[in-house]
Amino acid sequence: MQVEVRTLAAADIEAAVTLYRAEAGSETALDFVDALEAAIDHLRHYPNSGSLRFAFELEIPELRSWSLQKFPYLIFYVPQHDCFDVWRVLHARRDIPAYLSSDPP
Repeated sequence: MQVEVRTLAAADIEAAVTLYRAEAGSETALDFVDALEAAIDHLRHYPNSGSLRFAFELEIPELRSWSLQKFPYLIFYVPQHDCFDVWRVLHARRDIPAYLSSDPP
């Protein structure tokens, strides 16, 4: 299954990597990338396994979230027929509805 990463999601990932590199070192930044890749690999095989909590809360059909292991980040995505569309990769303590509603479908 293909993965499509929106511009805002790519910027989220870059910001997280930059923050981890500056605050915790290159090894932690690489660990974050590894955790992200593992989560995406899981979603490639099981695209419907993410939570629909925010889909109901924000009234965005099929919006799902999946958490990264060992890092407080959530991947927000919509599974499509032949791919999944990654909308954002956000820190779990952010105001998730505000960040997601700033990028309407």
